[in-house]
Amino acid sequence: MLPGKKAGEDDVKTESLLKKPRVDCLIATTNSNSSSHSLGTMAGNDRNPAEIDEDLHSRQLAVYGRETMRRLAASNVLISGMQGLGAEVAKNLILAGVKSVTLHDEGSVELWDLSSNFLFSEEDIGKNRALASVQKLQELNNAVVISTLTSRISKDHLSHFQAVVFTNGSLDKAIEFDDYCHHHNPPIAFIRAEVRGLFGNVFCDFGPEFTVLDVDGEEPHTGIIASISNDNPALVSFVDDERLEFQDGDLVVFSEVRGMTELNDGKPRRIKNTRPYSFLLEEDTTKFGEYEKGGIVTQVKQPKKLNFRPLRLALKDPGYFLLSDFAKPFRPPLLHLAFQALDEFVAKLGRYPVAGSAGDAQRLIDMVNALNEELAGDAKVGDIDEKVLQHFANGSRAVLSPMAAMFGGIVGQEVVKACSGKFHPLFQFFYFDSVESLPVEPLEPSDLVPSNSRYDPQIAVFGSKLQKKLEQAKVFVVGAGALGCEFLKNLALMGVSCGSQGKLVITDDDVIEKSNLSRQFLFRDWNIGQAKSTVAAAAAVLINPSLQIEALQNRASPDTENVFDDAFWESLDVVINALDNVNARLYIDSKCLYYQKPLLESGTLGTKCNTQMVIPHLTENYGASRDPPEKQAPMCTVHSFPHNIDHCLTWARSEFEGLLEKTPNEVNSFLSSPAEYKAAMRSAGDAQARELLERVIECLSVERCETFQDCIGWARLKFEDYFSNRVKQLTFTFPEDAATSTGAPFWSAPKRFPRALEFSVEDRDHRHFIMAASILRAETFGIKIPDWAKKLDNRELADAIKSVMVPEFQPKKDAKIVTDEKATSLTTASIDDAAVIDGLILKLEELSAVLAPGFRMSPIQFEKDDDTNYHVDLISGLANMRARNYGIPEVDKLKAKFIAGRIIPAIATTTAMATGFVCLELYKALGGGHKLDDYRNTFANLALPLFTMAEPVPPKEIKHQDMSWTVWDRWTIKENLTLRELLQWFRAKGLTAYSISCGQSLLYNSIFPKHRERMDRKVVDLAREIAKLEVPSYRRHFDIVVACEDEEENDIDIPLVSIYFR
Repeated sequence: MLPGKKAGEDDVKTESLLKKPRVDCLIATTNSNSSSHSLGTMAGNDRNPAEIDEDLHSRQLAVYGRETMRRLAASNVLISGMQGLGAEVAKNLILAGVKSVTLHDEGSVELWDLSSNFLFSEEDIGKNRALASVQKLQELNNAVVISTLTSRISKDHLSHFQAVVFTNGSLDKAIEFDDYCHHHNPPIAFIRAEVRGLFGNVFCDFGPEFTVLDVDGEEPHTGIIASISNDNPALVSFVDDERLEFQDGDLVVFSEVRGMTELNDGKPRRIKNTRPYSFLLEEDTTKFGEYEKGGIVTQVKQPKKLNFRPLRLALKDPGYFLLSDFAKPFRPPLLHLAFQALDEFVAKLGRYPVAGSAGDAQRLIDMVNALNEELAGDAKVGDIDEKVLQHFANGSRAVLSPMAAMFGGIVGQEVVKACSGKFHPLFQFFYFDSVESLPVEPLEPSDLVPSNSRYDPQIAVFGSKLQKKLEQAKVFVVGAGALGCEFLKNLALMGVSCGSQGKLVITDDDVIEKSNLSRQFLFRDWNIGQAKSTVAAAAAVLINPSLQIEALQNRASPDTENVFDDAFWESLDVVINALDNVNARLYIDSKCLYYQKPLLESGTLGTKCNTQMVIPHLTENYGASRDPPEKQAPMCTVHSFPHNIDHCLTWARSEFEGLLEKTPNEVNSFLSSPAEYKAAMRSAGDAQARELLERVIECLSVERCETFQDCIGWARLKFEDYFSNRVKQLTFTFPEDAATSTGAPFWSAPKRFPRALEFSVEDRDHRHFIMAASILRAETFGIKIPDWAKKLDNRELADAIKSVMVPEFQPKKDAKIVTDEKATSLTTASIDDAAVIDGLILKLEELSAVLAPGFRMSPIQFEKDDDTNYHVDLISGLANMRARNYGIPEVDKLKAKFIAGRIIPAIATTTAMATGFVCLELYKALGGGHKLDDYRNTFANLALPLFTMAEPVPPKEIKHQDMSWTVWDRWTIKENLTLRELLQWFRAKGLTAYSISCGQSLLYNSIFPKHRERMDRKVVDLAREIAKLEVPSYRRHFDIVVACEDEEENDIDIPLVSIYFR
């Protein structure tokens, strides 16, 4: 791994990593004299919206699909107000790939703006905000036209856009613009959003009749039918393969039903009384044919129409507020009044309330009370919380980075909904606050006095003491991907680790790929191939040059504990996870638990995100609760009885790896060290070793290729084997009318009876499979690939395929096909495996003797993000031909890439929102003194939208006599004890230690008499001798796990025990 150094040292060269002359940047700039030119240029962009860069947008395509991406690529968006929130919205939309973004702002950059806008530097102070933003935003995506508007905006400007976003400006102007947008034909989506300190709101109006094409973005639910009754209503039962996800009132269609064929007419039918494995069909089937077998039910997703009200009316009668924090159910109505009162305050006084001014806060409170008195009945707010309003007044001018990130994600997603009809819009008001993030000590007016620094907005909210804590914090960010980039941006803007004693360490062992660029916004195309952590650190220093950051390229794991040692962990104030897999999260969680450090955890999946706060002694740790493991299809289902496309793609990925990676690796292992390889096979002597040898022999004999024609022959015979011969053998062994040992039909749901394919060179899909397979086979053997081989409609390719001789297949009567769903291997053991292996080794020696000296194969590792390498072509071909065998709907190449490549859907909006939530908790973690109910765990789904915040779960407490402890506690013994002394130490606590282990080794157990001979030996010596413990010089202790029981012989779970022997 490369050594990590602080930004500014030799290996982190900001200039070389982040700056490069840009080519073809599409920037149109306007002022008061040239606005029509700019908008004309923007509207005239002739980029073909159908051209989607799938390498760049693959993760986003997995969320939105092609049609939504095409709609986005045809959409023009206006963003008015380029402070922190406007910058976040612009970033997310440009990454998403809209057609154009016009940035509007009449104001100039101030030092105040540097606390929330990552685009600005001190050199930009005095420049127009829109003009100062445009170049850095353009670098995010050159395919998006970015324009600026620096003069006062009028209603006429709005007609050029599909959606407009206002992040500042008066309420009167917002009402005027919204009226215009609401009544425009077609309506223009209008969004108003504000961030004021720890308070924020969003209002959406997408017109009088807006159609939501896809409410939640989920795949239509399906079920495999087991039976249908002839009743009114009819009972439809399903196989218990997996629980149904249908809901009462859903519309469904039936297909492939045998017997009751009347249901196969494609007509949507409504269901009710849904259960885990059944529902009632609202239809009379008494006169239908009797159900025989088969059938699939598929949900029909219905469009939804929404009637938005204009802001003018919604202000007076807001209706339902989208609630996020159920601990504060009455907060949204109060904030609805507070934001109106703030607009009135600014209109009358021409300024925002001064932080710490009791007079300004009271004036705002009086305005809120006056507005409340005008309301009638239930609309009136019963309890005006003046303390909340004081906090609101103090921070009313401040835009905080975490709030901008969070609301930037929400607003960006609402724009996507407005432009595409994908997902349910926010209807219509959303209010949010995080007053729990404030310091626990009361803030004095003197704490809020500005210091003429970039952090003044934050000081106006939190005070100068917390700001100093942030600046001196020692933080570990694990991961520099999408989450990591957003975290670094937020931390730099917040001033975290920007003081002389502060330090931020970020580590990531990955390098930048093209697919990262659509959401990992600190990276540019010229950074592809460079270390993520190094580039991200350099970019963060550009956001805030005071950031004290060190970039490492080490994976945080047991193998790097010499890097991340005791001193490292003990020095930290907080750890922020930005990881994408559970095992890595569990490891970091274990270290934070051991060293008692706060861990701020988050994750995203498409439009969904969750955050979890792990706070020492207050909350449970991350590993205390686990999601249930994903259900895996039985091996026999994948290999012989698939019933959905996922099974086909799982099989295809397995075959790809076996043919092109594992077997060539085995060949090379043998050729590199023949003696060792043969010894290993003889030593194993089992069915798996036998199978490996058979594959290697097959690869070097009958399947060995020397010319490209050999590769075409190999691919053609593979087609015949996979999609014809194997199916013929399966249906010969288990005919369509076969029965199980109990007499039930063998081919009952969910099994699908397959049909063998007959190869046709005229079938493009057949030909495509041969092309991809032969090209990749040639790569493994180092064979030159002719140009004609890559042209699907080339006659030469077709002729080469036709020339392959395909032997006739005869099914075997004694073929063994695994049908046991619990089986973990398709290979059956034999009593004479060892003898067979000896024979196979002899044959392998004979084959190796005729190979050219130095011959090696070139294994191919599956790479999903290169659409030119034929990897996904082959996997989609394998899967679709298999699906065709079993009558399963096929998928396109993109869908195959998502499933086989195990691509995690990801979008910039969700990532930004998640990091905003986490950084609001960071204020609490670094501020200290907060109670459990001050912290918040969050689950959110931008598609619905849904925001659910709740206090974390406390750790489980264990009690014994007058002692109590949780998973956070660790018992330390600062003496070099003997085993006898250790047992006495536990007896003094009323515990009997009956088993002591170190690592995987047992140092003592009371049931073994010989262990009593160890009583007078030092425990550390026993650990060194028995557990082979090696304690590094930097560590003064080792850990043991002790099993204890109390005086009544009840087992007591005790904490980990650390013995400090040095």
